[in-house]
Amino acid sequence: MGITKSELFKKRQNRIANLAKAFDHPARVAILEYLLSNNTCICNDLVDELPLSQSTITQHLKELKRIGIIKGEVEGPKVNYCIDEQVWEEAKDVFLNLFTKFVKKNDCC
Repeated sequence: MGITKSELFKKRQNRIANLAKAFDHPARVAILEYLLSNNTCICNDLVDELPLSQSTITQHLKELKRIGIIKGEVEGPKVNYCIDEQVWEEAKDVFLNLFTKFVKKNDCC
């Protein structure tokens, strides 16, 4: 979605769409699952774990960090990644709120 189009929507809707990008690729889901299981990692940990090149993993980490769902701290020559707890809770609340709005109606197609 282009910048000009996103301006047509509410801030909340744009935030939900942005958070959803964290889950829009199986590699990102795998990275998040790895971080949830291990609390922290460096890119090489993911290279050993996932069937992807280092450059591909780096791009996904960059996107997850841009979204804010992970954070990374430089430790010597490496970046140590982990889940950003505050943003993770925000995403959980946003999606839970969105999904609980659905009410099944018998007259739906």
